[in-house]
Amino acid sequence: MHTPPIVAMFLTVAFVVFLFWRDIREHPNVTNALWLPLVWILIACSRPLTAWLNIFFGLDVGAVSEEEGSPVDAGFYFALIMVGIYVLSKRQVRLSEVFRNNGWLMAFLLYCLISIIWSDFAFVAFKRWIKILGHPVMALVVLTEPDFDEALRRLMKRAAYVLVPVSVLLIKYYPQFARRFDPFTGEATNTGIAQGKNMLGADCLIVSFFFFWHLLQTWRTERSLARRDELLLIGGFLLMTSWLFYEAHSATSLACCLTATLVVILLGLRIVNKKQITLYLVLGVCTLAVLELAFGISQYAFELLNRSSTLTDRTELWANLLKIKINPILGVGFESFWMGDRPQQAQGAFRWVPNEAHNGYLETYLSLGLIGLFMLIGLIIATFRKIRLAILTDFEFGRFRMGFLAAIVLYNWTETSFRALHPMWFPFYLIAMEYPRLQLLRGETSFEEEREPELAYFSDQLGTGNSMGDCGSETREERFDPAAS
Repeated sequence: MHTPPIVAMFLTVAFVVFLFWRDIREHPNVTNALWLPLVWILIACSRPLTAWLNIFFGLDVGAVSEEEGSPVDAGFYFALIMVGIYVLSKRQVRLSEVFRNNGWLMAFLLYCLISIIWSDFAFVAFKRWIKILGHPVMALVVLTEPDFDEALRRLMKRAAYVLVPVSVLLIKYYPQFARRFDPFTGEATNTGIAQGKNMLGADCLIVSFFFFWHLLQTWRTERSLARRDELLLIGGFLLMTSWLFYEAHSATSLACCLTATLVVILLGLRIVNKKQITLYLVLGVCTLAVLELAFGISQYAFELLNRSSTLTDRTELWANLLKIKINPILGVGFESFWMGDRPQQAQGAFRWVPNEAHNGYLETYLSLGLIGLFMLIGLIIATFRKIRLAILTDFEFGRFRMGFLAAIVLYNWTETSFRALHPMWFPFYLIAMEYPRLQLLRGETSFEEEREPELAYFSDQLGTGNSMGDCGSETREERFDPAAS
């Protein structure tokens, strides 16, 4: 018996409302300000506000042009950012502390701003730069919650409560909103709540990896009714995201999710020396290089993922992009490459006009040049160094960060997430940024202070010095009462 779409929608809405009611009933140690990053991540992982206004109310207030975007969307993003900044000001977040603990990230953002000077579309590029400021602002809102670990779990779970059930609903009962057809081949692709199948794959990657990590923690808790209910919740969402992975046919996201999961598992093995992670990384990269040279294992990987050696024409696109004349040192300016006539130059023999490089590192080179690419690589290395030390002091969140970092580094080999409001870009800020944890009780002795001699030893062993200031894990916790948000 086929369920009518209107009934399916009613049941889905009831299910989502129940999940939020269950979440709030548990009285988590989070503030109302957490709704801000939730709205931000939901928009990043689904569709712009104007798209939803068109679906629900038939209002055509979309983008004026590809370059200009939509004033409605721009105003909405700006309002969220300003409210986020207000929350941070009430919490007495110091910009100097942000720079001191996140030097590479701040330097990268500042270089993006400077690169607008030589963009052919400076005003548009500046508006896009303002928009991406929402990522660090919203990440800081989460980081400065009274209990960051609890805030992270609630944020990810609440996002999943909307993204996953609604994607299932749209694909099964409202395909007119969740399915696209290739204009040349007629092939159908499922997009769910997102704007494309690759974006749906990225959503599934984030949600699946989070729930797997959450499963490992929940499994070790004491047996109780609450534990049983939480395990049922986790199992249900893992099943739904598995189905969505199948419907999305996003090989890149699936491979990255499996990689992140493997990293978390390996770091949890007792035989793994947590202080030798850098050595393991070097050995792993060298081993893969040798296997590739000796046996060409990449070809087997492509066959396993049902992909051609050209990565669905990506390699040809990369070759076309590298032929386009740009300033190799400075690039064309922040997020300015795909404006003007350059997309037509990149088209080549393709029947479609590209709008991204399908490679985050190449995309960065085209927009920001070799300087920008160097700074991006420096940011990734600095983030790795932070996480390496964090694993020794906060293992569970540390391995979550390491797994997601591995996923995003691999993901950007065939997709582009270092831009705009891509689903993977905001979670990257969550794992890359650091700010001293808040202490609600004055005079309370922090865990890090109790283990200060041990931390000093680890710092000496790992060599955490960093000329750009990315040593946030060494910063002692602040003790002040956050203002009510």
